[in-house]
Amino acid sequence: MANATQVLSAFREMIANKNLSRDDLYDLIKDGIMAALGRRYGPNVQAEIRIDEDGGDIQITVLKEVVAEVEDPSRETSLEEARWDDPDFEVGDVLEIPVEFEQFGRNAVMAAKQRIIQRVREGERNKIREEYASKVGDLLSAEVQQVERGKIVVMLNKSRDAEAIIPWKEQNPRERFRQGEPIRAVLKRVEETPKGPRLIMSRADPLFVASLFKLEVPEIYQGIVEIKAIAREVGGRTKVAVSSRDDSIDPVGACVGLKGSRVQAVVGELGGERIDIVPWHPDPEIFSRRALAPAKVAKVISDSGRRVITAIVDEDQLSLAIGRNGQNVRLASQLIGWQIDLYGSREWLERGADAALFGGGEQDYEVADFPLRELDLPLGTLAALETAGYTTFLDIIDLEKEDLLRVSGVSAEQADEVLRLIESLTVEEGAGDESSAAAGGPTEAELAEARELAADILGLPLTETSSTKASRVAAGGSPGAKAATGTPAPDVAAPADEDVVEQSQAGGAAGAGTGDAAAADGTVGSSGDEPENGDEPPLSTAPADAEREQKDGAA
Repeated sequence: MANATQVLSAFREMIANKNLSRDDLYDLIKDGIMAALGRRYGPNVQAEIRIDEDGGDIQITVLKEVVAEVEDPSRETSLEEARWDDPDFEVGDVLEIPVEFEQFGRNAVMAAKQRIIQRVREGERNKIREEYASKVGDLLSAEVQQVERGKIVVMLNKSRDAEAIIPWKEQNPRERFRQGEPIRAVLKRVEETPKGPRLIMSRADPLFVASLFKLEVPEIYQGIVEIKAIAREVGGRTKVAVSSRDDSIDPVGACVGLKGSRVQAVVGELGGERIDIVPWHPDPEIFSRRALAPAKVAKVISDSGRRVITAIVDEDQLSLAIGRNGQNVRLASQLIGWQIDLYGSREWLERGADAALFGGGEQDYEVADFPLRELDLPLGTLAALETAGYTTFLDIIDLEKEDLLRVSGVSAEQADEVLRLIESLTVEEGAGDESSAAAGGPTEAELAEARELAADILGLPLTETSSTKASRVAAGGSPGAKAATGTPAPDVAAPADEDVVEQSQAGGAAGAGTGDAAAADGTVGSSGDEPENGDEPPLSTAPADAEREQKDGAA
């Protein structure tokens, strides 16, 4: 059969072009022939198809069941028609009708062709779907076919029949490609369309940077060095956090390469985009210091509850830490996954030093709850409180006397006793300043010490405020005094009104003797007795010593 031989030859050529197996070829031929038989005999036709590839022959046999009354002519035949071929046919037998390949008309051949084309396309779509569904995140090589309305249509090197595009939002705005140029991109997802699966590729996703490093760095490909996090602004800057499973391998050095060869290859593929490689660390405070590189961070304070990092840098490092249009601190925040509040050292002293060292001025005390039966209260009072629903100490800690009197069975004396017990258990012991203890905040002396400590940590000079001077004067010294041991105090210019007060004190005490005059000058002695440092008289650095001595002599 010449026609059958030509058909088999055409199908063999299809196998080579479409990468089909021999079984797939036989299924396509049988499906196409069944479509042609359906066009000639009916949609429910049944047939046997044998393909002899060596002899180039295709044998087709239509099967019809012998029945007394025909209901479906495509698969049934009457007993009379069956007995025309063989008088021994009975109801229930199967009549075999051989069909020559040349008997198919034009319509039957076109039906077979359409069915075969449809099956081939479905097979290609399923193959693409199965092959690339597991390759999301992998780097693929392709060739630019055309650029239309912002998107780039590419043809993959391995699957030229696959539809693949790079949308405008997945492109680097600093790059331009022309038709026929090679291109590499990462597979972001497989999208289903009425025409079949479509591959969405990207050169702007952080996965693209990770795939390039995996290609250039063997340690990442082998799993020794791991990329923990990537933060990227396309065309501008990228921050990569890496860690090593082998302590003998430096993860940053492995990614940089000899003389920067590895990272330069990645930078070249990204069109000159800057890349910062930092070592990953599980501690967010240490990680945030590294993420803000190349800026040097002086102090880091973390709030794990709100996932906020407060970073303080020196004034000369502030612009470097912020970056162009806030890019550096923004990428660092994305890299660690925490919010970063960045302060300069001077701004932090003005706004946040006291709050950082004292917890924002509101001290949180850990309070342990316990049953009321552990308190030293009469049984009647305990029974009345438990009946009203007060079973633990925290239940009654905020109650007033009026609230206790509303409880059935609690008298005024019992209410006073409960309040005294609550007060004894909640009053802060050792509070030197009653107003500070009542307000729950630090005293003025503690605030001054906090400012000095913060200035010492950040390496900044601290200007003494009038409130600090007042506290020192109240403690028994003057703003410009030296210590009793003779060590000079820092020279601080006192306000004019304080000078007037000191001078009036000196003048009023002139007739009271030398000891009183020395005390008025601001020296620190032992209650007017001999000084602590031995026979040497205490030294004074008050602003107007000479003038005061003249006034004392005149008096």
